[in-house]
Amino acid sequence: MNRSEIERITLEFTKLFNDEDLNAVLSYFSDDAVYVEFNGTKHKGIAAIRAAFEPQFGGRFGKMTFYTEDLLIDPETQKSLIRWTLTLEEEERQGAYRGLDILFFIGKKIVQKHTYCKAKVPLINKKSVMISNGTWPKNGSTGK
Repeated sequence: MNRSEIERITLEFTKLFNDEDLNAVLSYFSDDAVYVEFNGTKHKGIAAIRAAFEPQFGGRFGKMTFYTEDLLIDPETQKSLIRWTLTLEEEERQGAYRGLDILFFIGKKIVQKHTYCKAKVPLINKKSVMISNGTWPKNGSTGK
């Protein structure tokens, strides 16, 4: 794939997390793909990746939204790196942390997804505090 194709797929894939469409997210992975969580837990194959994502897509952490901050594409090695802020919002609380995903492609399928973050646990606080201290992304700031 060329640079623009990798960029398009990376951004579409990330948007599907915001759309809370687990089946569509899984359609981007190869059958034997590997997903490595920020804590080092490894999941191999679609069934294992589905099980890892189900709590997130089931609302266990509230409404989760990824805001793209940066995107690096390497067409020679068929990889992308997307840096994001992830917000988690419940009725009374909200939280946010920064992280990144490195995606490895073969053809148009993701064969590896490695997630890294800048927190052992997400920063959770009252919404008013998160907004006033600038931890929450500015309204409408979704990057690309």
